[in-house]
Amino acid sequence: MAVEDNNLRVLNALDLAKTQLYHFTAIVIAGMGFFTDAYDLFSISLVTKLLGRLYYTKPDLLKPGTLPPAVAASVTGVALVGTLAGQLFFGWLGDKMGRKKVYGMTLVLMVVCSVASGLSFGNTPKGVMTTLCFFRFWLGFGIGGDYPLSATIMSEYANKKTRGAFIAAVFAMQGFGILFSGIVALATSAGFDHAYKAPTFAENAALSTVPQADYIWRIILMFGSLPAALTYYWRMKMPETARYTALVAKDAKRAAQDMGRVLQVEIESDEAKVEQISRDETNQFGLFSWEFVRRHGLHLFGTCSTWFLLDIAFYSQNLFQKDVFSAVGWIPKAPTMNAVQEVYKIARAQTLIALCSTVPGYWFTVAFIDIIGRFAIQLMGFFFMTVFMFAIAIPYHHWTLDANRIGFIVMYSFTFFFANFGPNATTFVVPAEIFPARLRSTCHGISAAAGKAGAIVGAYGFLYAAQSKDPTKTDAGYPTGIGIKNSLIVLGCINALGMLCTFCVPESKGKSLEEASQETISGEA
Repeated sequence: MAVEDNNLRVLNALDLAKTQLYHFTAIVIAGMGFFTDAYDLFSISLVTKLLGRLYYTKPDLLKPGTLPPAVAASVTGVALVGTLAGQLFFGWLGDKMGRKKVYGMTLVLMVVCSVASGLSFGNTPKGVMTTLCFFRFWLGFGIGGDYPLSATIMSEYANKKTRGAFIAAVFAMQGFGILFSGIVALATSAGFDHAYKAPTFAENAALSTVPQADYIWRIILMFGSLPAALTYYWRMKMPETARYTALVAKDAKRAAQDMGRVLQVEIESDEAKVEQISRDETNQFGLFSWEFVRRHGLHLFGTCSTWFLLDIAFYSQNLFQKDVFSAVGWIPKAPTMNAVQEVYKIARAQTLIALCSTVPGYWFTVAFIDIIGRFAIQLMGFFFMTVFMFAIAIPYHHWTLDANRIGFIVMYSFTFFFANFGPNATTFVVPAEIFPARLRSTCHGISAAAGKAGAIVGAYGFLYAAQSKDPTKTDAGYPTGIGIKNSLIVLGCINALGMLCTFCVPESKGKSLEEASQETISGEA
């Protein structure tokens, strides 16, 4: 059992350190990666309508062109597939090579592929979309690495009193990334609309999409490289975490020196104790061992299942996003706008949702996670997501009536709010705390990859499932489904299941990482 008094001096110093500048520096450095992740993953939804108009509008069509279902699924989903692969690979690599070395790799990959996405080339629609999908897969691969590494680095740098808030603050930068993508799209589309006047599609279909609009989506996608590039220097200046250096690399002297500089105090190294820890057989079990299953099997099931179920619901929110946006007139019917105006209206809608619902939810978690704990926030979030999803789904026809649309928007906003003041944040925090240092990044990567598998199910399985049961009312190219109402009932049940799986996840509030992960750190100094 972990005994705090017998812990390594350098780890005690970190656990008991007062909140100071280096904590906030680490939040910004790790958080800017997540800012970039969210920008890159969510900015594609702002430009898919424009891509349809640019590359799939035919002269004889009576309505603006849209991406065919297979192309739309590929353009949006290929980054999620890349992210899943990156989470598994870089999570494993972070435990093998160290957090810092791998952290730089992921950032370079994100910068290069973000720029390359905007430079996608080809003489045909198929060529451009294929190139875009190729680069977005590798962009997702780099983004995937950021999940386990950012969470692990922040958990290993933080003190135990405010560790949850610090890890949640890194994740909360996602909200600002979503917000920023909307702002960049607003500014870019407004500028182009002012410079290149065009009639609406209804007025003149051929002239409604100006050739210069092809630059808009490229600028928006390439802008994601900027925040990542700006933080590269600072990432490379961060020392390796003391827990990796001492407990995995077995270099107590280096760990004490690195953290002594960070904390600006003198820390004695514990070479003898690290040597003893390295000989302790209770610290030698691997991921694929019965000892791991006995100690952490249920925990890993809990972190994977809750993240998987949460992301099915979270990423399928776009099922009824179009209903919300049209309800308040944020997005008029496509023929009443030109191509650039459509980008502006979609960006405005996403920005308002992020500002009013997404961002506040993240920061409520930051404020309360170390007060009421991870377990309570996750359970509460799943509970209210279930309640509001059923409240939307069961009387769905009631909410579609014009007189009740405002109530529908309020319900919709609350599902977003409690996803973020709930499991969307806690599923990121907990895996970085409850697994041993030598397996921490790997286990976080596995948990996050389970989440992305849920995202793929949510974004695509339910995209087809939500199609109308009436063949005449399905979107172009889609088969019939079970309808939005039934899809939302299924999502409510998924949230309820997430509530049950939360009971497999232990509470780590107020514990050192060694206590939370049951690492044996004992013996004489």
